[in-house]
Amino acid sequence: AMFRMCLGEDSEHLCPPEQVAIEKLISTRWRLLMDGDRVNTKSEDGSKACAAYLEAVDVAADTLRLDKAPRTYRENFTINYRALFPDQARNYHVHVLEAGFDQYAIIWVNGDKFEFSAEAMKRAEALQRAWWELGAVLERWSQASRQPQWSQRPARSELRTALVALDFAWASFEHKYIAELIDIEEKARRLIVHAIEHERMVAKLEEEIHQPEGDGGEALMQSPTYAEAQKKLVGSIGHLNSVANTRRKGRDDLSREVLFDAMATLRRCDIAEHSGESTERLIAARILATDVVESFQAMRDYLREVEHCLERVDPHLCNNSGLVARLADWEESWEMGTRYMQHEKLLNAVCDLVAEIRRAQRVAPALTAMCEECDVELFLVLPRMIWLRFLAEPQQHAELLRSLLPHRFPKSPEAKAQWDAEVEAFLEKYRATQRLLIGRAKAADKEQEAWEALVQRVVSGDRSIDSAEAEVALEDLMHSLEPWSIELQRHCPEDWNQCSAILVQCLTRASEKPKPGPFR
Repeated sequence: AMFRMCLGEDSEHLCPPEQVAIEKLISTRWRLLMDGDRVNTKSEDGSKACAAYLEAVDVAADTLRLDKAPRTYRENFTINYRALFPDQARNYHVHVLEAGFDQYAIIWVNGDKFEFSAEAMKRAEALQRAWWELGAVLERWSQASRQPQWSQRPARSELRTALVALDFAWASFEHKYIAELIDIEEKARRLIVHAIEHERMVAKLEEEIHQPEGDGGEALMQSPTYAEAQKKLVGSIGHLNSVANTRRKGRDDLSREVLFDAMATLRRCDIAEHSGESTERLIAARILATDVVESFQAMRDYLREVEHCLERVDPHLCNNSGLVARLADWEESWEMGTRYMQHEKLLNAVCDLVAEIRRAQRVAPALTAMCEECDVELFLVLPRMIWLRFLAEPQQHAELLRSLLPHRFPKSPEAKAQWDAEVEAFLEKYRATQRLLIGRAKAADKEQEAWEALVQRVVSGDRSIDSAEAEVALEDLMHSLEPWSIELQRHCPEDWNQCSAILVQCLTRASEKPKPGPFR
């Protein structure tokens, strides 16, 4: 009799190994964490307890030698899901059970709404019923163990029926759910697929359009076909940025003209350099333009790389750290390019300011150390230097100050002056101080000596003047300068941070920013 039981010929009795498997199954069932009448799979402990129960279900089914539901559909899964479901084993996963119980008919991915079919919801309900029916059978077993006089253990056939029903319901839901999830993920990745297609077209045109040696891309930029293809690529990157860039603003309004202007600027810098002109005043322009071009190229390199492994791209695009890092760099570089490179007066002011601060470093070595170490004091000195340069050349730097303090530099047609009365009074105080400094200067170049005195006082405050009248005027000017410097930093912190970041990058010759990490 025992031999027949172990062979499974006695359908209503369990052999000892089968009894052990069922007892283990019941034991793990008692460890499930519940949220009301639902299994807790959200917490770490709840997920572990559920995984242990599902493993016990699988072991019990194997011990009872139950047939598995067919799972040949897994052969059509994408590589990611085949890694989770590598063969025809039951391979119960907690997240499938969780999806079956949550029954979310709608999910949002990258801002788009996707719906699971009514059939998927129907199969989820069938899985839930099979789950609770198995639980009811196991509960009867437990009651019979505790109170044998009042309850009878379920027969072997009942356990077999409940386990097989769960397995078939599970496979049915898994098939439909994963298939629809794969379809949703494919649609969610279309944003990056479109960007890849546009990049491929731009690359094709770059190969086809003849580019004379040394023209710096001028022939490409003059091609309407290339311009349109590049515009579409930039637009697709902007769309990606609006969806995936969680580090910054996610702008989608940065245009192809930024790239066009950056490349034109680099050509002007190259021409100036080859003709032997001084490039000191072009440092800022070259760095800004290089950042625009390199951040765009980094995005193109990324798209070329992921074209061959799209299945590795998380359909929730904001979860791809490599993509987000490149988009953040692209947005920052193009935002600065839009603000400064597309406004000639602003760009000229920044270039002049960088050159002037470099000149100031030669008479105030402490300023060089501040720049190299990015010392906190540098960010107190920078706004003073900007004001000092404006006071010396107000027409050249009015546009830069207007971008940071628009309320002080009105641009409306009704405005009678380029700046308000307080700025004008500050200018008059500077001019009076400068006249005194020039008047007491002993060097041959009196204006240079006066400028050095101003720079040294602004940077370190340690330049002494042998004229009492000039000393009083200089000290009064420095006291007046402080509230203006604070206002420059605080009126619009975001604009100031962007401006100071450009200055620091140019002053430290950081023309090469850290490159984004490898594809992830």
